[in-house]
Amino acid sequence: MNRRHVLAGAAAAGLAAPAAAQNARARTLRFMPQAALASLDPVFNLTTITSTHGNCVFDTLYGVDAQLRPRPQMAAGHEVSADGLTWTITLREGLRFHDGEPVLARDCVASIRRWAVRDGFGQVLMQATAELSAPDDKRITFRLHRPFPSLLDGLAKIMTIPCFIMPARIAATPADRAITEIVGSGPWRFLPGEFNAGAFAAYAKNERYIPRDEPAELSSGGKRVHFDRLEMVWIPDGGTAAAALRTGEVDWIEYPLPDLVPVLDRDRNTRTQIYDPLGFLGFLRFNHLHAPFNDVRVRRAIRDLIVQSDFMSAVAIPGDWQECHAMFPCSLPGIREFPPAPRNAAAMDRAREALREAGYRGETLVHINPSDFPAVTQQGRLTVDLMRRLGVNIEAIENDWATIVARRANRAPPTQGGWSLHNTNFPSPGIANPGLSPIIRAHGAAAWFGWPEDGAIEEQVQAWLAAPDRAGQEAAMAKLQEAAWESVPFAPTGLFRLRTAFRRELTGVLQAPSPMLWNLRRG
Repeated sequence: MNRRHVLAGAAAAGLAAPAAAQNARARTLRFMPQAALASLDPVFNLTTITSTHGNCVFDTLYGVDAQLRPRPQMAAGHEVSADGLTWTITLREGLRFHDGEPVLARDCVASIRRWAVRDGFGQVLMQATAELSAPDDKRITFRLHRPFPSLLDGLAKIMTIPCFIMPARIAATPADRAITEIVGSGPWRFLPGEFNAGAFAAYAKNERYIPRDEPAELSSGGKRVHFDRLEMVWIPDGGTAAAALRTGEVDWIEYPLPDLVPVLDRDRNTRTQIYDPLGFLGFLRFNHLHAPFNDVRVRRAIRDLIVQSDFMSAVAIPGDWQECHAMFPCSLPGIREFPPAPRNAAAMDRAREALREAGYRGETLVHINPSDFPAVTQQGRLTVDLMRRLGVNIEAIENDWATIVARRANRAPPTQGGWSLHNTNFPSPGIANPGLSPIIRAHGAAAWFGWPEDGAIEEQVQAWLAAPDRAGQEAAMAKLQEAAWESVPFAPTGLFRLRTAFRRELTGVLQAPSPMLWNLRRG
C-alpha cells in the first residue's frame, strides 16, 4: 500500500460529487504518527504509538495536568479513610462504552487487574492491596495492607502503560494475550474494518462521549472532538510526509525530520511547535541477561564514553537539546546530575580493559535499531560506531519499529534471536518518578526490556512508593538516583525537545508527551 493509495482510499467512499468530497475532507483529521500502528492492545503492547491509539479509544479514571498532578477523568472523585487504608472512587454519570453499554465499576476493577499484571506501578499497587472490589455499579474500592499515598499516580499514568478502562468481558483476556475486540469509552471509536496494520487506521467521533467541563490539559479535562473522523496514515519516508503536510494531504505530523523543521517553519501553510516542553530522555539500554553487559564495569565504561552532544545533535535542532547526566529527566525538579567522565583516549582504554575483564573475547553482540523512527535511528547508529571503535564485534540489525519491538522482548542470547544493546527514548512525564518509570526498575524478570536486577535500586523504589510525605519521597529519590547511577540499568544520551508540525489552520494542538487527538479545530 503506497502513500497515494492510502490518502486516496482513506477519503469517504462513494462520494462522487467534488463538493461532497471536500466537505468530508474538511471533517476529517489526518494524522501521521511517529511510527506505524501495528498492535491495537495498549496494555499488551508497550509502545508509544499503541498508547496514542489507546488514548483515542479508551479513557482512564484519572488523568494528569501540566504539573503532572492526578485529576479525575472518568472518576467523579474519591474518598480516603482516616487511616489511609481504604480508597473509594466514584464514577461520574453518563459513561458509556462504544457498544452502548454503561461503564460499571466492575469493568474498572477488571481493567485495573489486567493492567496491573503488565505495569510495574500496577504490580506494586496490587502488592499493597488486600482487596479490590466494586461494592456497587458506581464505586471502586481499594482496601490496602498499608497506606499507599501514590495510588492515584498509578491510575493517572500518561505513558507506558496507562490504566485504560475497557468492558469487563474484554478485560478478562489474559494479560499475556492481546485483546481482539477494541471497544472503549473514549472520544474516538475505532473502525476495525478499515484497519491496515502498519499503514492505516480510522476512527469515528464517539457521539456518546460526554467531555468533562474543565479545559483540556495533557490527559485531563474535557476531551472535545470537533471532527467526524480521524485517520492515522503512516508515511515511512520523512520527506514524503513533509511534502504531504505542505500540500494539505495530511494535517499533522507527530515528528518531522529535524532537518525539515526550518522548511516547515518558513512555509506559510505549516507551522511547528515544541512537542512537549519537558522533553524526552534518550538512553542506551543494556541487556543485563547476557555477557558482557551483565557486568556493571562494562556498563559504567560505556556510559562514560557517550558524547551526548553527538547523540542529541543527531535528533534535534540547536537549542532544543541539552546534556543530561542523570537517571531521570533533567527538566524535572529534584533531579541530580552526575559529573561526566572525560571522553578521551584513556576512557576508551578503560572500556576495552573492562570488556577484557568481563571475559569478552570477540563474540558477536547485537544492536537492534528501528530504521523508521528518526528520534532513535541516528542514536543507534552512533552507538554501533562507538562499539566498533572499541573493537567490539557488533552486528547492527535495523528493521521497522514493530519488528524491533518484537525482538526487544526476546530474552534469548543475542545470536539466537535476542539482543545486546538498544537505543530508545522516553517522554519525561512517563519517567518522572520511581513509580512511573519502567526503565529505573531493577526487579529482574519482571523489569522492562533489558531485565536488570539490583536490590539497592528496588529498595529505594519501594521506599519512595511507601513514603508518607514529600520529605520521605525526596530522601528515597536521592538514594535511588545514586544507586541507579552506580548500577547503570541504562546510559543516558541526553535530553531533547522534539518539534511537531501541523497545518496553520489546525488549532488547539496540546503540548504533551504523546499526541492528544482532541481539542482540535480547523480554522
